[in-house]
Amino acid sequence: MIEKILPSRVAVAEAFSDLPDAVLLPAEEELTHGFVAKRRGEFATARHCARLALGSLGIPPVPILKGARGAPLWPENTVGSLTHCTGYRAAVVAHRADVRSVGIDAECDAPLPADVHGSIALATEQRRERELCLEQPGVNWDRLLFSAKEAVYKTWYPLTHRWLGFEEADIELCPDGSFTAEILTSDLEPAAGTGAPAVPGVFSGRWLSEGGLLLTAIVVEDTPAP
Repeated sequence: MIEKILPSRVAVAEAFSDLPDAVLLPAEEELTHGFVAKRRGEFATARHCARLALGSLGIPPVPILKGARGAPLWPENTVGSLTHCTGYRAAVVAHRADVRSVGIDAECDAPLPADVHGSIALATEQRRERELCLEQPGVNWDRLLFSAKEAVYKTWYPLTHRWLGFEEADIELCPDGSFTAEILTSDLEPAAGTGAPAVPGVFSGRWLSEGGLLLTAIVVEDTPAP
């Protein structure tokens, strides 16, 4: 499903329930101590999807461990992103030569709790949401905004290795299935030692509402447009 909003150079694997053949590698098992059964199933299936996606790029199975702030650690010269929610797990990966960073998120297509919405939505975003609700009332724009913010952070962090708060990205959702995210911090330097160009000040993404799910995706190209 999520491949509909990603370019073909990004490999995708997804599942709509936990897979019985999803087996964790020993190093991954160590990360699951204390997990309840549901959380372990999601964790294992997402990593199974990651290995399937990596396999389609010709990369043999490897453990997908966690780095700082829980970010998944991908094999050398690859980038990727994981997501899971009730009824959906997915992994996307690409060669670093083709893509600088990718971020995906999946959410159940349901209204966002009001207290959560108030803590993540800027005044400008709330104004746009009200307009979108009048224009296209069948979409849970509040939940979609949350999903887009999650995708922004998953894209941002591998580029900078720095935290980005909900209030530091101003997202404009569009009814045509696209969105933009203006990064509201002036610190757009890439992670130290990477030699990469500056991080874009605006991310462009796509979204999809289908099958009771809201999906968002952002791909930062290898060489940003001038």
